[in-house]
Amino acid sequence: MMLEEKEKSLNFIEEIIEDDLQNQRCKNILTRFPPEPNGYLHIGHAKSICLNFGLGIKYGGKTNLRFDDTNPVTEETEYVDSIKEDVHWLGFDWANEFYASDYFDELYNLATSLIHKGLAYVDDSSAEEIAALKGTPTEPGKNSPYRERSIEENLRLFAEMKAGKYADGAKVLRAKVDMASSNMHMRDPIIYRIKHAHHHRTGDKWCIYPMYDFAHGQSDSIENITHSICTLEFIPHRPLYDWFIEKLEIFPSRQYEFARLNMTYTVMSKRKLLQLVNDGYVQSWDDPRMPTISGLRRRGFTPESIRNFCEKIGVAKRDNLIDFSLLEFCVREDLNKIATRVMAVLDPIKLIITNYPDGLTEDLIGENNIETEGDAATTRVIPFSKELWIEREDFMEEPAKKWFRLAPGAMVRLKSAYIVKCEGFVKGKDGNITEVHCTYLPESKSGGDTSGISVKGTIHWVSVPHAIKAEVRLYDRLFKVEDPSNEEHDFKEYINPDSLQVIDNAYVEPSLKTAQTLTGYQFIRKGYFCLDKDSTEDKLVFNRTVTLKDAWAKEVKKN
Repeated sequence: MMLEEKEKSLNFIEEIIEDDLQNQRCKNILTRFPPEPNGYLHIGHAKSICLNFGLGIKYGGKTNLRFDDTNPVTEETEYVDSIKEDVHWLGFDWANEFYASDYFDELYNLATSLIHKGLAYVDDSSAEEIAALKGTPTEPGKNSPYRERSIEENLRLFAEMKAGKYADGAKVLRAKVDMASSNMHMRDPIIYRIKHAHHHRTGDKWCIYPMYDFAHGQSDSIENITHSICTLEFIPHRPLYDWFIEKLEIFPSRQYEFARLNMTYTVMSKRKLLQLVNDGYVQSWDDPRMPTISGLRRRGFTPESIRNFCEKIGVAKRDNLIDFSLLEFCVREDLNKIATRVMAVLDPIKLIITNYPDGLTEDLIGENNIETEGDAATTRVIPFSKELWIEREDFMEEPAKKWFRLAPGAMVRLKSAYIVKCEGFVKGKDGNITEVHCTYLPESKSGGDTSGISVKGTIHWVSVPHAIKAEVRLYDRLFKVEDPSNEEHDFKEYINPDSLQVIDNAYVEPSLKTAQTLTGYQFIRKGYFCLDKDSTEDKLVFNRTVTLKDAWAKEVKKN
């Protein structure tokens, strides 16, 4: 049953589906998400996942997860497992889990049926010869010398190909369509090739494998997919998709195309992403700088933020370049509502409160999330002592105009604690500040301040004896230019050398000893962070998900 969402305008695919349902071209919709298990999914796939599964949910239909595993050389079970994990993490479940390899016998029979109909033939030409005879977009192709082989000979040769009689590349099976077609994809496309390679599911049973253009539409039809949704590059493939279905007289699945996701400061090609991994520019497919779903998850992005991002960019018919800042906006918006506020000092100098009792530890109360109201609001205990770590940038020996943090004689509030006044400081031999000395106002305690003093600045801190040392990884855009794939030189030349900065001497408050991966934390005044899987009991590692504000946009304007 259709869900009521009349307040939102429909995208063009929703309009098609509603028209199909209204005119009873189909009773229920069935979509599919068909990834090739030759790499990890990226944010572009997330858009397709949200679209296909979202349509199934909205219109009371179903969505299959089908692995397009027709190329055994590039496919691995590791990729299958990662894809399933990503789809589940995004919040979706599939009606059926299928593989194109499930249909190898049926696809072979369908190809044989085309031969019986005189619509397919075995070609002995080399790849170079086939390409030469195919013509150009402005010149028609020429028929292969093997095009008029008899049906009986084609059936025998195709069976011998299947039986492993021939070497890789010795023969192919081609559809007999139209070598003069204005659409190059219709000029007798290859539908089977010989590939003596071990398959991750079928082992060594097969040594011939169907091409994508053949396996795709027929797999859709076998599953009774009503709406086969692809990206725009498949528009010229659609006539062939329809031709196979028509000639084979099978269930008429229909293909529709939408604009793929292109995003600034990254690349969306699995081939290029694999290069980054293999050449050591990133550590792995789930490196937090990668646009992979696993990389975004490890960096601290939430499934809600990615689904919201996909909804905001919508479904279009024309390619465009989406700003990475929109994805950052979506994760900020989500984490602001759910992330626990904690204190972490990334560039520490020591603050000593000279009039605070030696050896005293005071348990103060901090709010976990100021956005949470009422009974849902929670707090945590924060230990406070005479010696604290503060950020180096929060002290200025000679304060600038409108400086509201620490400086000689200046007063600030320590977050969730007391007002302190700077009485002096100590410099090391290198001229850098090593200690800031302050006095505190005992009557200025947060939540019970009776001092009557108002200060403009509030800074964060961590108690020295209770602090936990941590490694903090600051991630930024992987590339320095908006569209590295469209630049003049190799895309890898535009990698941002500052895409990762590692801080190995940060201090965090003790509540983070029990931090969990996939949980968002706001380091007060510093950004949103999450615990990395590299963490151990002896060493906490945090990844910066995103800054509190869009600092990158300011830098771009400045330059």
